[in-house]
This record gives sequence, C-alpha cells and structure tokens, in this order.
Amino acid sequence: MDLSNLEKILETEPTFRLKQAKEALFKNFISDWSEATFFSKNLRDRLNTECPLEIKADVLVSEKPARIATQSVAGGGSSVKAKIILTDGLAIETVLMRHKDARNTVCVSSQVGCPLGCLFCATGKMGFKRNLSVYEILEQVIFFERYFRESPAFAGKAGLSRVTNVTFMGMGEPFLNYENVIEAIKILNNKEYFNIGARSISVSTAGIIEGIQKFSQDCPQCNLAISLHAPNDKLREELMPINKKYPLSKVLEAVDKYIKKTNRKVMFEYVLINEVNDSKECAKELAIIINKKLYFLNLILYNKAGEFEPSTTKRVEAFKGVLKSAGINFVQRYRFGEDIKAACGQFITGK
Repeated sequence: MDLSNLEKILETEPTFRLKQAKEALFKNFISDWSEATFFSKNLRDRLNTECPLEIKADVLVSEKPARIATQSVAGGGSSVKAKIILTDGLAIETVLMRHKDARNTVCVSSQVGCPLGCLFCATGKMGFKRNLSVYEILEQVIFFERYFRESPAFAGKAGLSRVTNVTFMGMGEPFLNYENVIEAIKILNNKEYFNIGARSISVSTAGIIEGIQKFSQDCPQCNLAISLHAPNDKLREELMPINKKYPLSKVLEAVDKYIKKTNRKVMFEYVLINEVNDSKECAKELAIIINKKLYFLNLILYNKAGEFEPSTTKRVEAFKGVLKSAGINFVQRYRFGEDIKAACGQFITGK
C-alpha cells in the first residue's frame, strides 16, 4: 500500500474529497479504489495507479492457545502474525491477538528494526533501518481490519469482529518516531475513522524521557508502558544499553511527573530471563522501586530470541512470591504466538 501521493493527487479536488478518501480507507477499509464509487472513474483509476491499496503480506496463524508461563489457558485467545512488505522492499511484522473477552489487539511496529540493541530482543539484532510513516503504521491495523472482513470464519459469528485495541509494542522504539506515532494515534482515535478509544491504545517505551514528557501532553488518555526488565542500573545497562543515557532514576522521575499530570496508571514490563533477572534478590529490589499507588507490573516470560532462556516455573513462582509479600500490584501476561515467533521480543524480518 502506498499513500504517499494521496494528498497531492487530491489537492485540486474539493476539500471534502480527501475526507471521503480517508473514510474509505480508515472506516470502510477498502482494498481497491474501485470501491470508492463516489469518485469519478478517472480519479479511481489514477488512485489505483499512483496510490495502490494492496497490502503485500505473509500470514502465519498460531495453532496454540495463549498461555501463562507453561500453563495452557482454555479460551485464552489466539494470534495471527503478518509480515508486511513495504513499498521500498523492507519488511515489518505485526500481530493480532484475539482475547477470550472479545478484545482484538493489534501489536504494531513503529520502525523497521530498532536502534536500541536490547540483548533479549530479536528486533534489536536487526539494527535500525528507518522510521515508519504514519500511513505505514496505520497499514498494519488496516490489514487486520480487512482480514476480519475477508475471513468470516476467523472473524466469528456474522463476521462482526473488529480491531478494538492497538499497542505500540512491535518493532522499534515508538518515542524515537514520536511525531508519526502521535499522528497515527490521533487517526486511530478519530471517531470518524477507526474509532478506537484512547484508553484502548498503549505505547511502550524503553524510557525515552523526552517522549514521556510530551506524551503526557499529547495523549493524556492513552496508556503508557515502560520496558523495565531490571531493578537496578548495572543490570539494566547490560541488558538495555539505552539505560546509559536514560538511567532508572531519571526514567522513574519522568514517570512520576507523567502520573502527577495525568493521574493515569503506568505499566512496567518485566521480562523474566532465567538466572539473569529472576532471582529473589532482583524481586526484592524491584518491589522497592515500583511500590507506588499508580505503578502496575506486567511480568512476561522470556520468549526464545537469542542466547537466553525463559525462567523456570519454580523461579517464576519464587519471584512472584516476593512481589506478593511486598504487596506489589502485578499480573503475568498471556503468551501469544510462540509457535509462529509472534510473542514479545520475537519480531524480526530478513530484510
């Protein structure tokens, strides 16, 4: 799909034409301009030539239900991964997670690759290629909206399923592509287009302080998540080199300012890696730094993407036991799409 020329093509048309085009794309999810019958045939033909709507993608459907740790959960949901080929030949990955409560969450990428190089993340091994445009971010959600429409059996009864939630937790660091991410969020939230509620949109950052500060102003009703993964600077620097520029104390200070301004809960993501960050000592340190009213911890069992191993059930339970004793508010995330490498930290492409 290439919408880079859309506004230029329509600039000589009445202003309402652009609005019509965006409604067709972001509300009706057309896959060919021929469906936009409110345009003249000549304009439809030109749009099909210069702004093609085909989304080239390889799709993998998970055969396994969502799990918590090593326990399968009945009705826990399923997932679909799409590798989308962009117009310049580069590729990104995006995943649809279907929850048992009828939520359908798309995990979108914001960059091709990632510049942060976190040791536990497959995307970091790709290096950084470039930022995604606003339309390339939205293309990922459009793909799954079309997928529902074109796959009635997957969509369920009467094919009424739709995307209800979007998380910016795919490839890349969203706050290093800040302007495009925010513009995409505005379109996703727009009632005339995708109409996805602000509180159903989440952005995860490794701790880009400037982004956290701006996010509190630009999207105060959206959800903020912090990729934490270690309870102290020494270990976090080993796992996440970005911590050298944005140490824990500064990140937590920015989070506290965000909470003071928005009064919104902030989620901290913590990947449990066997014998790296999953000791009782780490749990005790973690309990100290996140023991605040509007801090919320999301534990994630490491998904194989390198030399590390996921924590054993015994170590996970011991870790959780420390947190429970300290009164920490936490959950353990469902594991979606392990069999198709669609789980947290596994996004990677060959291009």
